[in-house]
Amino acid sequence: MSAEENKALARRFLEAQVDGDLDTLDELLAPDFIDHSLQPGQEPGREGFMQLVAQLSAAVSNASVLVEDQAAEGDKVISRLTTKRTHDRGEYLGFPPSGMEIKTTGIIIHRISEGKIVEEWSESSGLADAMRRRLERERIERERIEQELRVARRIQQASLPEEVPEPEGWQITPYYQPAREVGGDFYDFHLLSEGRVGLVVGDATGKGVPAALVMSTTCGMLQSAARALGSSSPGEVLAQVNETLVARIPQNMFVTCFYAVLDPAGGHLSYANAGHDPPYLHRRGGDCEELRARGMPLGLMPGMDYEEQEMVLGVGDSALLYSDGLVEAHDPEREMFGFPRLMALVAKHGDEEEEALGDLLMEELHSFVGEGWEQEDDITLLTLKRSEFLS
Repeated sequence: MSAEENKALARRFLEAQVDGDLDTLDELLAPDFIDHSLQPGQEPGREGFMQLVAQLSAAVSNASVLVEDQAAEGDKVISRLTTKRTHDRGEYLGFPPSGMEIKTTGIIIHRISEGKIVEEWSESSGLADAMRRRLERERIERERIEQELRVARRIQQASLPEEVPEPEGWQITPYYQPAREVGGDFYDFHLLSEGRVGLVVGDATGKGVPAALVMSTTCGMLQSAARALGSSSPGEVLAQVNETLVARIPQNMFVTCFYAVLDPAGGHLSYANAGHDPPYLHRRGGDCEELRARGMPLGLMPGMDYEEQEMVLGVGDSALLYSDGLVEAHDPEREMFGFPRLMALVAKHGDEEEEALGDLLMEELHSFVGEGWEQEDDITLLTLKRSEFLS
């Protein structure tokens, strides 16, 4: 056979090998074929070679080969090539399907006799080695992310209040369930003059350490502003925090926040809202209504004003402050839990005394999402209820 015929045969053999075409390989391999570059556990003869090709073909998809250059001399053909495969169909050499595209380059020498491949030598980046390197990089990246999430959780937990205020005649009940990945949810309490209590629920955009840092910073700013202003005006507190935060927050981030001040003696509640989901007010024996007030999220732009509203909670009335992790939870069909459902549940359970509203809502949520639900965002609930009896 001529040099060109040998090169064509070697090219056909390489293409059949990558395609997993066992019939063509069986046709082209000499009975006494020897592979001099063995994978772990591979026998050097033709049966071991065919078995390895079959195993690889069953484990990958989208396989292709580009023979970039060839040279022939005597009975030998040298081929320089690049192969690509997606490891997504099965285990290979002990590696489970990873879904990654693996690119290898190599130089392969074939000795050809009477139109058959008699021997093969190869020097390449190696599929197994490429998979090991890729998996090791992924392991290191996972560990880095997990470490970042641990730091973010510590920041987040340290920013949440350790104690819940207990004004006479009132029940204040927080519920906080973090997601697998850390978000920017927060709640806080401010003990103010004349027995008043500041109540805060907010959410910093983003995940991980950036969200945790912004959340922690915002909590500190709210505390400082409330003390400096005496918290006579929730709108003024949000406006001051917004001015300070605008200069310090990354451009692609912002914070939504609902801030209320409760005067326990008379049940007076004043509040302002910086772009947060409006809380629900439940009147004893009645329906639900939203506590609405206009205002932009914190940190977006300077010079913002925040509308203030006020109302009085009577005996048996309650208010629910919450984050969007509850209403945006999805069931297996991707239907959202949603605001109408939440509002109906608050109206239904708002008068119950035996179980906290937050626990009842979470029971409804778990029934809605079903088993195997993977929580996508933090869930924060803060219930404020005026008791029927004073202690």
